[in-house]
Amino acid sequence: MATPVLTPDKGEQLKRDIRNAVITVLIGAVIWFIPVPVGLKAVTWHLFAIFVAVIAGFILNPLPMGAVSMIALSFATITNTVSLGDALSGFSDSIIWLVVSSFLFAKAFIKTGLGYRIAYVLIRAIGDSTLKLGYTLVISDLIISPATPSNTARAGGILFPITKSLASAFDSNPGPTARRVGAYLMQTSYQANVITSAMFLTSMAGNPFIAQLAKESLGVQVDWGRWAVAAIVPGLLSLLVIPYFLFKVYPPEITRTPGAKTLAAEKLRALGPLNFGEKVLTGVFLLTLLLWSTSTITNIAAPVVGLLGVAILLGTKTVLWEEVKEEKNAWDTLVWMGALMSLASVLAKLNFFIWFAAIVKDRMHGVPWIPTLGVLLIIYIYSHYGFASLVPHIVAMYTAFGTVAIAAGAPKFLTAMTLAFASNLMMSLTHFAAGPSPIYFGAGFVDQGTWWKLGFYVSVINLIIWAVIGGLWWKLLGLW
Repeated sequence: MATPVLTPDKGEQLKRDIRNAVITVLIGAVIWFIPVPVGLKAVTWHLFAIFVAVIAGFILNPLPMGAVSMIALSFATITNTVSLGDALSGFSDSIIWLVVSSFLFAKAFIKTGLGYRIAYVLIRAIGDSTLKLGYTLVISDLIISPATPSNTARAGGILFPITKSLASAFDSNPGPTARRVGAYLMQTSYQANVITSAMFLTSMAGNPFIAQLAKESLGVQVDWGRWAVAAIVPGLLSLLVIPYFLFKVYPPEITRTPGAKTLAAEKLRALGPLNFGEKVLTGVFLLTLLLWSTSTITNIAAPVVGLLGVAILLGTKTVLWEEVKEEKNAWDTLVWMGALMSLASVLAKLNFFIWFAAIVKDRMHGVPWIPTLGVLLIIYIYSHYGFASLVPHIVAMYTAFGTVAIAAGAPKFLTAMTLAFASNLMMSLTHFAAGPSPIYFGAGFVDQGTWWKLGFYVSVINLIIWAVIGGLWWKLLGLW
């Protein structure tokens, strides 16, 4: 058998992986062997050490997140830190299956071509200017987002190819012609994805995990309808403001685009009439949105609705079982999210978060909650300059920051949802902030300095809209 040969690049990667694995293990080991704080049992502290090691593993990435999660669960059970039943409890959580169902919806949108059709219909109707083209990309993303928890799949599989085609239609390519229309459309499409990711429980893979953390550690119950209602006003306002803002501060050279309607018409002719799969998916999509939004009336849980939709797609062969088995993102998410839910749930059951909140409350006695929440929110968002993914950031900081704010007297719902929405909005900042970022940046239309500058401006606008206008909207609804 031939001996594998490591290229210089692979050799360097292996060294980094080994180094990061050692750092991950050391972080967990140091916490494990620190004397147990007063008020906690040894098993609780050891579980916390494992949890922190998982967070470190997600950030340093010596192995994929699913592998890190499985190793952590194995260690936790072997050391009797958690029982086997508790270790596997997260995989039976209903939220997990809502995520899996939504991933399969996303696959159906791409496979059937319905996502492309929606975008091209909108472009044909209103795409006669660059600004309007920007808004058609925004509206397309908004329509598709409730059923696509992988914002990377939504951006990379549906909207990015359309955006690239539109740029090419006006001879706008990376380099000297980038600013004709391409650079503006790339930024607008990307920043819209940032906003739509925040608007629905099922529009970003980490959102259901946030809802679970809010329930387990902050005592806030958030279902699909409540999330959507809370997000609708600040979300629509952001979607209205950001494309126009970018049009003013980063204007395209071409402002009239009558050719876009012609291009869209050609694409629609190539797609032909609605095929059987598109018709089925349209019906399933409308049915699930109706049932998700009326769950408080029907008492049908959101995961049940998701599974019902998948069942219809499978039963009509709109999506084949072989394709379900091949949907790697869904099953990968199930593994890492299920493991995290198990660990977080047991920590909550052992009263770790109650203990932590009591410690923080004593330390912050007398500090008003408004400045406390404001400072925490700013730190939470702009610390994302140091993260290359949303989920590790959420795992590392969401519960801790939420606990600190509530301990200072901040309303629970306001705290939970402000941080939840910020967990998505912070991806505006860099070209590596989340899965969609390198897709759009890698197209080469916008240089890194401009990307970071525009991302910072957008983050400030979104922060004001969601924290201030959003907070007032939630107060009006009586949510806090």
